[in-house]
Amino acid sequence: MKKILSIVMVMAVMLFSSLAVVRTASAEELKMTGTITKIELSADGKSAIAVLKDSKTEASVTITVTDDLTLDKFKDKRIVEGDEIRTKYEKSGDKNMSKMFKKTAGC
Repeated sequence: MKKILSIVMVMAVMLFSSLAVVRTASAEELKMTGTITKIELSADGKSAIAVLKDSKTEASVTITVTDDLTLDKFKDKRIVEGDEIRTKYEKSGDKNMSKMFKKTAGC
């Protein structure tokens, strides 16, 4: 009886640990430094889309920004097109969701 119980417990631990790995692997977090080429605020002001030109690859990356602090910086022009930005974003599906969005020289 104890042997069966211990086998069930080990199997349950293995199942939960594999689910945790799958969940963390589903969203990829990336870092990038680049120059803002375009900022579009939504009509309701709850989100914005920023297009950055990657300083390493010269590729354009579109990032969706939803945090209030960065949105306020967009609204009062503390972050504008042409600024160099350091960002962390999560790639989930076809969207890049901002986790951190700061000027490289400081704000």
